Amino acid sequence: MNQAFETVSLRINGKTVAVPVPAGRRLSQVLRDDLGMIGTKVGCDAGDCGACTVLLDGAPVCACLTPVGQVGGRAIQTVEGLTDHPLQASFLRHGAAQCGICTPGMLMAGVALLETNPTPTRAEAEDALGGVLCRCTGYAKIIDAIVDHGKTPSGNAPASGRAVGAAIERLDGVPKVSGTEIYGADHTPDGTLLVRVLRAPGAPMAFQFGDLHGWAATHGVMVFTADDIPGENCYGAIPPFADQPALAIAHARLQGEAIALIAGETSRVEALDLDGFPVTWTPMPDGPVHTARPDDTLITGRVLRGDAQTALDDAEHVADVSVATPYVEHAYIEPEAGVAWMEGDTLVIQACTQAPVMDRDDTAKVLGLPPEHVRIIPAAAGGGFGSKLDLSLQPLIGLVTLKTGQPARMVYTRSESMASTTKRHPARMTARAGIDADGRLTGMEFDGDFNTGAYASWGPTVSGRVPVHASGPYYVPHYKAEARAIHSFLPSSGAFRGFGVPQAAIAQEKLFDRLATACDMDRLAFRRLNALQDGQSTPCGQVLQGVGISACLEALAPHWQDALDRAEAANNPGSIIRHGVGVASCWYGCGNTALPNPSTIRLGLTPDGQIILHQGATDIGQGANTVVAQICADALGLAVDRFTLIGPDTAITPDCGKTSASRQTYVTGKAALLAGQALRAQILSLSNMGPDATLSLENDRLVVSDARASRTILLSDMLPDANGYALAAEETYDPPTTPLDENGQGAPYAVYGYGAQIAELAVDTELGTVKVTKITAAHDLGRVINPLLAEGQVQGGIAQGLGMALMEEFIPGRTENLHDYLIPTTGDMPEIETIFVEVPDPEGPLGAKGLGEHVLIPTAPAILNAIRHATGAEITQLPALPHRVLAAIRAAQG
Repeated sequence: MNQAFETVSLRINGKTVAVPVPAGRRLSQVLRDDLGMIGTKVGCDAGDCGACTVLLDGAPVCACLTPVGQVGGRAIQTVEGLTDHPLQASFLRHGAAQCGICTPGMLMAGVALLETNPTPTRAEAEDALGGVLCRCTGYAKIIDAIVDHGKTPSGNAPASGRAVGAAIERLDGVPKVSGTEIYGADHTPDGTLLVRVLRAPGAPMAFQFGDLHGWAATHGVMVFTADDIPGENCYGAIPPFADQPALAIAHARLQGEAIALIAGETSRVEALDLDGFPVTWTPMPDGPVHTARPDDTLITGRVLRGDAQTALDDAEHVADVSVATPYVEHAYIEPEAGVAWMEGDTLVIQACTQAPVMDRDDTAKVLGLPPEHVRIIPAAAGGGFGSKLDLSLQPLIGLVTLKTGQPARMVYTRSESMASTTKRHPARMTARAGIDADGRLTGMEFDGDFNTGAYASWGPTVSGRVPVHASGPYYVPHYKAEARAIHSFLPSSGAFRGFGVPQAAIAQEKLFDRLATACDMDRLAFRRLNALQDGQSTPCGQVLQGVGISACLEALAPHWQDALDRAEAANNPGSIIRHGVGVASCWYGCGNTALPNPSTIRLGLTPDGQIILHQGATDIGQGANTVVAQICADALGLAVDRFTLIGPDTAITPDCGKTSASRQTYVTGKAALLAGQALRAQILSLSNMGPDATLSLENDRLVVSDARASRTILLSDMLPDANGYALAAEETYDPPTTPLDENGQGAPYAVYGYGAQIAELAVDTELGTVKVTKITAAHDLGRVINPLLAEGQVQGGIAQGLGMALMEEFIPGRTENLHDYLIPTTGDMPEIETIFVEVPDPEGPLGAKGLGEHVLIPTAPAILNAIRHATGAEITQLPALPHRVLAAIRAAQG
């Protein structure tokens, strides 16, 4: 379709530029595609997320909803126009930019507020940012940054040996606040083809192509199908269960599945109406999703210890629960995007990912290439939370580049991202537990079906992890737990912050509330009585040390009584608003379950005196780039601000494994500790100095000193190694775990993290609405490496847990945008009080444990338990939407 072009004069960041474009073109497209101003991000093209917020004559607008023909001659300001603005520094100081994809939009909305109101209250800042969504931060630090924007930063970096424990700014933060960070959609080499995907309109459906060659010739594009794939058209996160084609063959198992690619010049491909694509669809009768799994059971995980049935029969009190949870969408603000090109005989792919080496190996398999001929360069990830562990567009754009020799890029729309990517597993769970006359747990049974959808994805991990964790961080002498991953013709369920443990914790913590009530015991006291202790064994028979759950519960004790007192005081007789308090705990094993899980770190000193850290752990906003560097710096004994980071790149950085399961601080951090210690040992040996010596570095002079002497190593005189380093160390760490036997007995994780949270809320018993007013969160980190970043993780995890409890429900075939799928906004967030507990783990680096997954787990059950405390309502189907809350209140009232 031809569009009339006109030249529009735009005033952008104080400069005038003339752009020949169709008058109806989106301002976001003009900024990004025509002018190369990639600081403005696009997350939805519907005005739902606010990531594309710019200022138009000083007022915030969504650039994706603004036709360029309406802005001629008006003043446009983008993030590129913020030059050393105090708010940018405040964002860094407060840790307000995590993944960073929403940061430009947040900054512009914040700047607009400060121009009219230089000293806003928190409520005013929350209101001003209500149209910009963030999935990482929980908004608290963004609000802090705006309210506190006028303060002067200290500018003091920690001294040598004092990085660990310091609340230093994110080492990769400046590009996030300046708008220069490169995400998957932000790099377009010259001559790049645009690729679109033809997707299945439903499932299960058979399909047959018509005249593809004729259709492609008519439209001046190229078409690729499964017949063009040169390798093995099958991939999967867990290799023994790999079952997903890059392009479907003959039939689609899920709505949104890719069946063909259309590539060509951008303007042609953008203008295509794919409704006329030559394909015939035929609905298929339901049957087994995969013929190799006729009962649709992918895998069953179980843990058995003792005789749970007899323990329940003999118990003084027994309680049971049944709970169902829905699909939950990851809802990262950045849809999947990436670009591929050739460098000699190497296929290079730059895309958003959490697992570059896994991407390389699976893409190479699909495309029939040796792994060494595929290079993955992770773009900055605009959120991940687990879904960007799975392949998405990598083999598709790789195929087009291999076939054409031209660069190829793809950017998912929000609707195709939501239709085709993985979700949190829907679950149906039952559980029973018994206690003795003193309130001590005697036995527990758990059973759950987890809908893994059309393809395996991370279903095997979920089914294995859930039975290990379904007891919660408590001592249960007799235990039986089973979880099944079940196929369906619905979206594939994959990894999502917790791998099934958040669902299991909802059943378990609701169950324990009932047991506390049955024995007339305070709910927090019940948990403290049964909390796992050092020297006790888990249901897997693993004896643990460094167990921090009692310390977390103890830290909550004074807050618990205060919260109960507040609720009692607020519950006026006859009021329709009822206040309640809930508590829930968590534990979570860091890393792979009973499988190898190594990370490798390379650290080097160049002849001219640079410290280079090859850190291959993808930072998806959680702070790995900073935390790993802090650990390494203290191990070496030089200041962290002297380090230059080389991020993940399969061609130049050793494998640090995937960013998942809260493993990077622990596993990669331990490798970084070992690498720093190894390089320090080399330096001390060369200088013949003792372990207490201090290091200093000035240009090529490395000085080693103690109270008696000082020696200089001239790095420029040393012969560099193959990587160009005068001195270097490379160390690998793999957690010591053991496989689980047929009864789930063994040591699945070497390190566990612990936490507990109190939720305070108000329920409108006429409307069924729930307002969470405060969350108090106590988490055991073993050692707090960076309290600023850790607090941000807690706040962001709580936001996702709140959404899971109260509003988030992905409905296949219906939910396709961030208008229908609700995630928490600034107005939904409660006050969050964070308490860090440090119970060192003997295996973790400097005692450290993981955190990212843990913080989400207790939030939803604590909220549900608070609803029960307020109203007596038992929520058995999540989320707790108003109609479900009202029905549960009526049921509780008989």
